Amino acid sequence: MKIMLAAGAQKAKVFLDGRDLDQSDAFGTQVVKSVTLARPNILIAIDAKFEPEEIMGVAYPAGNVVTNITLDPVTGKFKKVEKIQGGILGATFGNGTYTSDETCLPSKAPYKIK
Repeated sequence: MKIMLAAGAQKAKVFLDGRDLDQSDAFGTQVVKSVTLARPNILIAIDAKFEPEEIMGVAYPAGNVVTNITLDPVTGKFKKVEKIQGGILGATFGNGTYTSDETCLPSKAPYKIK
């Protein structure tokens, strides 16, 4: 994971496995809204919006997912809170708020600036 904080006119960016998490195509849009350093944590807010779609004859309405990630690079604690509303995800998982916690490998140099 690579995180670039906002600076001047440049918005915050998050890259996962070299892939920019800001994505947009015919199916929807995902945008990194903010990246905040609140040491020891890194807070990431992502909004995703999905267009109505039909899959295997089943029609799904438009939907959105608001994701808030808290990452502590010192301990490796990763917490994700997702609020799902509508779309295929709402139909599959149900509308509401979902929380997951993971433990990742701690960073060797958590606040090193390149």
